[in-house]
Parts: sequence; structure tokens; C-alpha cells
Amino acid sequence: MTEKRGKLVVISGPSGAGKTSVCRVLKTDPDVEFSVSATTRPMREGEQDGIDYHFLTREAFEQRVAEDQFLEYAEYNGNLYGTPRWPMDAALERGKTFLVEIEVDGTRQLRRRGVRGLYVFIEPPSIAELRSRLLRRGTNGAEEIDQRVRIAEDEIRAAREQVDGAPLYDRFVENSDLEATIGHVKELLGS
Repeated sequence: MTEKRGKLVVISGPSGAGKTSVCRVLKTDPDVEFSVSATTRPMREGEQDGIDYHFLTREAFEQRVAEDQFLEYAEYNGNLYGTPRWPMDAALERGKTFLVEIEVDGTRQLRRRGVRGLYVFIEPPSIAELRSRLLRRGTNGAEEIDQRVRIAEDEIRAAREQVDGAPLYDRFVENSDLEATIGHVKELLGS
């Protein structure tokens, strides 16, 4: 009898939709391993290599890109960020669910590369509710909230795109109630 191979689960959604809260709960399941991104940005005080990020030099990162060691990667604000392939391969071999929280553009890269998995998009019940959530956080000023809302509108629209004739996401989950959303995503992981 062969052991069950694990599966990749990709979770995306705009800022304020609840994807990080959903992932935080999913990570507590012993059958779920969470992707730790790699970056070339300097380590900040209190961060740990391999826990917060895999901190790499630009040269090491670029070498790994050349060796096709990333599922997806991008440059942001002068630093490289990517989702390493090596932890996913190991987790799937052990029959685990490998959970990746990435943006829509990262999902496009995965789909174009033919990476198989379950792709889930967490969305707010409305843009007005999203704006309200961002305001309640109290961590951003009005201008930044406006910018995040514009980005969210673009992401929500882009999430319904097709890549090579197939949908970008397999499932859309509206997060109007966090506990219900977490339950729904857990059910999807079991399918």
C-alpha cells in the first residue's frame, strides 16, 4: 500500500479579507505545514531565519531562481521574495497539506507553471465592509486605506481571470463570519 501524497493549498485574498486569520487557524492542524517565504531583505529585530523568512543574499536567491527552486517569486521595494519549492516537496512526500498564502500575481505564476493544488480566494462580503475592517484595525491612515481598497478591488476582479483557459481559483469563499469561513475552508481541505 502506498502512502497518501499530500496536497498544495493556496490561499489568497485582499488585505482585510481575513486570509491571514484563516491561515493562522489552519496552521494549528498537525497535518498542515505552512510555507515560509524567502527574501533578500535584511532580517529585522526579533525575526528568526526559517521561522519568519528564509533570509538569503541576493546572489543565493538568484542562484535558486536559476535552479528553479521557487514556486513563484517577485521583486518588491528592491528586495526579492519567493515561495521555496523545497519545503513543499518534502511536505507533500510526507502526506501533509502544504499551505501557501500568496497574492494573486503569485497564483498566476503557479497556474502558468502548471502547479497542481487547491486554489482558494477569500473575499470580503463587500468593499464597504472591507473598508470598515481596515478602519477598525487602526493601523493605517485614510490615504493608505484608500490605496488598499483600490488594490483589493483590482485583486477581486483579477481573481476571476482565466489562465490558459482555466480559472485562476478553484473556490471563492466570502468571509462575512470568520468562524464560518474557517469551517468552510477546513471542509475544502478535506475534499
